[in-house]
Amino acid sequence: MEKIFSFLLTALQQNVNKYRLMVGAPQEQEVLTTPQKTDLAQEPKAQANCRVGIAALNTLAGYIDWVALSHITADNCKLLEMLCLLLNEPELQVGAAECLLIAVSRKGKLEDRKPLMVLFGDVAMHCILSAAQTADGEGLVEKHYVFLKRLCQVLCALGSQLCALLGSDCNVETPANFGKYLESFLAFTTHPSQFLRSSTQITWGALFRHEVLSRDPLLLAVVPKYLRASMTNLVKVGFPSKADSPSCEYSRFDFDSDEDFNAFFNSFRAQQGEVMRMACRLDPLTGFQMAGEWLKYQLTAPLDTGPTNSKTGEGLCSIFSPSFVQWDAMTFFSESVISQVFRTMDKDEIPVNDGIDLLQLVLNFETKDPLILSCVLTNVSALFPFVTYRPEYLPQVLSKLFASVTFEVVEESKAPRTRAVKNVRRHACSSIIKMCRDYPQLVLPNFDMLYNHVKQLLSNELLLTQMEKCALMEALVLISNQFKDYERQKAFLEELMAPVAGLWLSPEMQRVLSDPEAFISYVGADNKNADPVLEDPSGLNRSRISFCVYTILGVVKRARWPAATEEAKAGGFFLGYLPSGTPMYRNPCTEQVLKLFDNLLALIRTHNNLYMPEMVARLGDTFAKALDMLEVEKNAILGLPQPLLELYDSPVYKTVLERMQGFFCTLYDNCFHILGNAGPSMQQDFYTVEGLATQLLSSAFNNLNNIPDYRLRPMLRVFVKPLVLSCPAEYYETLVCPMLGPLFTYLHMRLSQKWQVINQRNMLCEDDAADDNPESQEMLEEQLVRLLTREVMDLATVCCVSKKGVEQNTTAAVDGDDDEAMATEVTPPANAELTELGKCLMKQEDVCTAVLITAYTSLSWKDTLSCQRTTTQLCWPLLKQVLPGNLLPDAVSWFFTSVLKGLQVHGQHDGCMAALVHLAFQIYEALRPRYGELKAVMEQIPDIQLESLEQFDSKLLNPTLQKVADKRRKDHFKRLISGCIGKPIGEQFRKEVHIRNLPSLFKKVKPSLETDVLENEDGEGFNVLFEP
Repeated sequence: MEKIFSFLLTALQQNVNKYRLMVGAPQEQEVLTTPQKTDLAQEPKAQANCRVGIAALNTLAGYIDWVALSHITADNCKLLEMLCLLLNEPELQVGAAECLLIAVSRKGKLEDRKPLMVLFGDVAMHCILSAAQTADGEGLVEKHYVFLKRLCQVLCALGSQLCALLGSDCNVETPANFGKYLESFLAFTTHPSQFLRSSTQITWGALFRHEVLSRDPLLLAVVPKYLRASMTNLVKVGFPSKADSPSCEYSRFDFDSDEDFNAFFNSFRAQQGEVMRMACRLDPLTGFQMAGEWLKYQLTAPLDTGPTNSKTGEGLCSIFSPSFVQWDAMTFFSESVISQVFRTMDKDEIPVNDGIDLLQLVLNFETKDPLILSCVLTNVSALFPFVTYRPEYLPQVLSKLFASVTFEVVEESKAPRTRAVKNVRRHACSSIIKMCRDYPQLVLPNFDMLYNHVKQLLSNELLLTQMEKCALMEALVLISNQFKDYERQKAFLEELMAPVAGLWLSPEMQRVLSDPEAFISYVGADNKNADPVLEDPSGLNRSRISFCVYTILGVVKRARWPAATEEAKAGGFFLGYLPSGTPMYRNPCTEQVLKLFDNLLALIRTHNNLYMPEMVARLGDTFAKALDMLEVEKNAILGLPQPLLELYDSPVYKTVLERMQGFFCTLYDNCFHILGNAGPSMQQDFYTVEGLATQLLSSAFNNLNNIPDYRLRPMLRVFVKPLVLSCPAEYYETLVCPMLGPLFTYLHMRLSQKWQVINQRNMLCEDDAADDNPESQEMLEEQLVRLLTREVMDLATVCCVSKKGVEQNTTAAVDGDDDEAMATEVTPPANAELTELGKCLMKQEDVCTAVLITAYTSLSWKDTLSCQRTTTQLCWPLLKQVLPGNLLPDAVSWFFTSVLKGLQVHGQHDGCMAALVHLAFQIYEALRPRYGELKAVMEQIPDIQLESLEQFDSKLLNPTLQKVADKRRKDHFKRLISGCIGKPIGEQFRKEVHIRNLPSLFKKVKPSLETDVLENEDGEGFNVLFEP
């Protein structure tokens, strides 16, 4: 390898020197000036030398990635020095930067990487900086821009190496040129290219949180400069379709569309927020002062709506307006840095007076622009912690928020509200809830004022939407938790819910909720000639139902007993202990909620029955698709981007049909949210409701055959899973098992049918041209089946194997990309045991059968994510539980065959393949001694080596033989079953090429002596060999 590197370096050096001589460029260290023009006669030779230099660099790039670091750093880092010098050679700089980047990005032992610190030396740093300045000074040329990106990556990798080496055992000190490095790195952070700015963020974060560097005076001096740069970088400019910023020109190189840029910028901003928070931990006061200056400036700056006017109203901002773009950036900045003041500074040092002054300025600021007002509310929330030091300002904050709850651009307008207006109102409600959740003790003295405000707003039925009304009621319930007095809180909740109870329990409502036909008529879904422009005659009826459901949900979700056991006992909440030792509490909302429970179940049953064909037929022509998915749901499942400008300017629901779809969708979800929250909220009072399992089976699980996948999925996630997870062991037999048995049986049947249809469809389409339209109904249905499968398998795993860990690992990527979400862990944890609920379920034959069959059948369904999770987390613990019993030989063969089928379908994916092989190995080793039928299954595997199988079996069945290492046995087993492991489509039809040894080009002529010796029959020739 030394010879190869020596050859490449020599070739590179010689050809570069010849090239420079011909073009009249200075040699070696004098390379930093611009080369002159060459003679026309010399140009072909110069270009030839240049091409050889480029080829040498490309060849080096292939080696630098993997050879021992000693080769790269040999000869006092001669290679690195040469690469740095070449950064100023226009024709060779990109190749040199590529090689340098690969070298500096190398991992390995820290001691081996130590020589890379030579790049912080004077020569290397000067080369890098001068090359960057030259490339940037020549304007936007694609070649120079690519080079700048590589240089930026080199500096990032250099920072990562410094962070790794400094503070380790390698005796590396902070480089003398660290200040120069930071200045150059900051130059990339302030470059017009948004891509270059974003590339620096991870390294800034590593520097700011580094144990040694974070205390370095040079880095601390850069913090204000970084924050100042961030103030510019947070401003959302640079859309490729626009020309309102120098960034736009660069964005046209980096992004295909405005949507691409928008997705990138949102990610970049979130990343920047994290790094700014780290920077502010080092210097919180500077960040706070900058936020204060910027906030004051924005409060006094005139409104500039720009050329794009909002459809919300004349003279209002759109999301592209210069004023909103600045407000939006300032708000994000202040929100990020102010939070760190309270986290890192001592109470005595917090600038309370400055914070309160800023809060007063924000509270006194008036605007009728919904986008600006939304930013103002965020600033109120960011500054609210200062009120904990000055509680007298709380009433002013509440007044500002309540005024925004009823915000309208035009008072008493009949036009539908745009999303921007709705967002302001929702934002205000969320801010009130957040305040009551995080600072209940602070708000408690003002409870009466808050309650009167809310009662005044609720008295006008049309002033607020149902969600807004219920958000305010939720805030009141949160404060009532601070009463810490059961009777007082119960009386308050009774008073709060009285209007709901009166409406919900009225004879008319009971009739409507119990009868699907009456329900359709009541909500106006049978109207055949509804004009989207005209008022919706049944809108008020729908809003009353929504109000009741929202309120029940809000109370169930928020009403709680005191967290401290002593306070709970003193307040009358504590009831005693369950046999398992779990404390029992009573929730003050229980009596009110259970009173409304029967009608809630009736509504759920009715809603499920709406999907019956005869009920769908009763929907009017206008509302024939009222039970379909919303477009926003479809786009989310298919991963389609949302339009940018339309999002804020258009009404939330443009037509009566969309409004009806939104009503059905939200109502369905909220009903199941109530059931999902009822267990954790009311505990034993809910679980002991008479005949609860039967009631749930006859309502929530009624008419499941007609319920579409997009409705069944949230039901499992927000109702069944929380109910199961929160249920104490005492109620498994009476509630969970009677409910889950029929449910798992049904889900297995449903998913099997769905996957059968998909497989048949795929087989039929193999010869036809595939439909490339991403919005096609088939693609949507198939993706929904995948998501439902993951939900079902996740539910089974949570029920049976683990209450903790599984949920965190699995739910995060349910809607994610299959390949990205694919885990690298392939073997289940050794201690994967069944939970108490799992053991209880497996004792009941029907539930046990349903869960086992679902788990093992799912291995051959075409969803890699579901297959891997089920294989690693669920299959073996379930089977292990039933092993002590007498399993039928056919059942054992079926389990094993199911795993092999899974290998056939998913063998092409490394993660799935390793997990399935491990599972098949476990099953065969555990069950082969008892069931000879498994050998018969193995013999059916294509291309199996029967002798090798006999050998494996003899070792397995003979306990006297010394056991081979686990890995060797598993490798042997994997070779045996290789015939059924699926291959990627690119390898399936590959023809094996066998190259025979080619004949020799030159035939050796035998020496004449040998010929004479062999041909001489008398043997005289032999004498010659022995003559002296």
